[in-house]
Amino acid sequence: MNKDIFPCLWYDGDAKQSAEFYCKVFNGEITADTPVVVNVDLFGQRLMLLNGGPQFKKNPSVSFMVICETEDEVQRYWDKLVEGGIVLMELGSYSWSRKYGWVQDKFGVTWQLFLGEKRTEQKIIPTLMFIHGNNGKAMEAMQLYTQVFPNSSIGNVLKYGEGGEGHTIPEPAENIQHAHFIIDNYSLFCMDNSYDHQFDFNEGISMVVMTDDQQQTDHYWNALTSNGGRESMCGWLKDKYGLSWQIVPKRLIQLMNDSDQEKAHKVVQAMMKMQKIIIQDLEDAYRS
Repeated sequence: MNKDIFPCLWYDGDAKQSAEFYCKVFNGEITADTPVVVNVDLFGQRLMLLNGGPQFKKNPSVSFMVICETEDEVQRYWDKLVEGGIVLMELGSYSWSRKYGWVQDKFGVTWQLFLGEKRTEQKIIPTLMFIHGNNGKAMEAMQLYTQVFPNSSIGNVLKYGEGGEGHTIPEPAENIQHAHFIIDNYSLFCMDNSYDHQFDFNEGISMVVMTDDQQQTDHYWNALTSNGGRESMCGWLKDKYGLSWQIVPKRLIQLMNDSDQEKAHKVVQAMMKMQKIIIQDLEDAYRS
């Protein structure tokens, strides 16, 4: 499992409360605690919680599938997550799982609890929903992502035309009902959905990619912003489907955490003016 790729959840001041809640639900621990960023470790996986302000709200276009080993485990998580939350699919027995439920918790994060066989060491798997203009593009997106990242592959793919549970809205047979893919040894799921949801991909949930050097940073940045993607600020970008990514050199984190507060502040000031992160410019700011 790649620990250099992980989700980032956007908050308006309540990241710490949310982090404490997830640690209680999943028996995790807080590994970084600052006013802006709180990191949690759940089952050996990092989630980054960012107090970014009121601009963006999390929504179910990116949800988190939790692969559970027993019915009791599903029930235990469900009982805590549903408190103050919204049920999107009732906890019950479905064709794909003997015990499954979909819930948006009180902090706006969406979880799919799934009783089934864990095919990777990853217990929590981000799940991308391709809707509206993206509907029908899940396969194309998987092909793009697996070409961009090394050590990548497309795993099991179930199309709507191949059976499964009945749906209230007819889905094209070629659309993806559920698929598993891997980018640089990190697992994700995806699906197409024809329902006219009142949400879509936004900055509320992004994927962070920590890079080793400028060459790697440039590669991911250029590949994900091309053909309709969009550059944003401070290492953020949107790919052609509107999914947000943060391409973050590890050197940036080292410099920002330097014991010399004045130098660290200069690095942050330099970073705030950048779109793609340029490591040499950070080094120059640090030494200035």
